[in-house]
Amino acid sequence: MAAGRNFTLRIITPERIFYEGVAEMVEFNTTEGEIGVLPGHIPMTVILMPGVLTIHEAEEEKWAALHAGFAEILPDQVTILAEIVEWPQEINRTRAEAAKQRAQERLARREPGLDTARAEVALRKAIARIQVLR
Repeated sequence: MAAGRNFTLRIITPERIFYEGVAEMVEFNTTEGEIGVLPGHIPMTVILMPGVLTIHEAEEEKWAALHAGFAEILPDQVTILAEIVEWPQEINRTRAEAAKQRAQERLARREPGLDTARAEVALRKAIARIQVLR
């Protein structure tokens, strides 16, 4: 188990264990805003929102697009249960740009029956994918 300046980080999706390792910090978006977790954080559970996931390891940083899920935060361990998480190399830029454009157009038209919340989430997901590629 990690101690001191580190903690154990596990990121799990329905399809795979996306990441398992030791981190110095992890950052992600929640329903309450962006959060950064360091070792010794108070225990809590949060709902995740689409955005960029940043994993700070001792020697490098890793980025991924995180779409939705929950995180359990303990002083020495963080577990993220995610709907979808993608490394940059798993993202198709053309598809992400097209999804962003479609979502923006849907929101701009505001047609009757539009599920605004769903369109906004689709836009956030597309933006997260594009941000991870930069």
